Amino acid sequence: QVQLVEAGGGLVQAGGSLRLSCESSENIFLLNSMGWYRQGAGKRRNLVAQITLGGRIDDVDSVDGRFTISRDTALNTVYLQMNSLKPEDKGVYFCNAKILRSDYWGKGTQVTVSS
Repeated sequence: QVQLVEAGGGLVQAGGSLRLSCESSENIFLLNSMGWYRQGAGKRRNLVAQITLGGRIDDVDSVDGRFTISRDTALNTVYLQMNSLKPEDKGVYFCNAKILRSDYWGKGTQVTVSS
């Protein structure tokens, strides 16, 4: 069982920045990938960005290069740096880890962007 602990959400004005972090209880090199998903109110949980075991980064066009995912393998932690935040970025951000066919989730951290 992989435990994921997120931190860094909060309230920010449009145009501002936030940095999310997610620490894994498991060695990051035993995970196929770690990443972030976003869920808006009444919406599906969608991938924002993920980084694979080999370091490949997958992200979605909707963030327009404003978000950057990175990792610190010594700390088993993945980060999401979010710049130029927009009101539509609001939602609960969930950390995800994949091992083979299993998904593990953090509890989520709320991000609110005021206009």
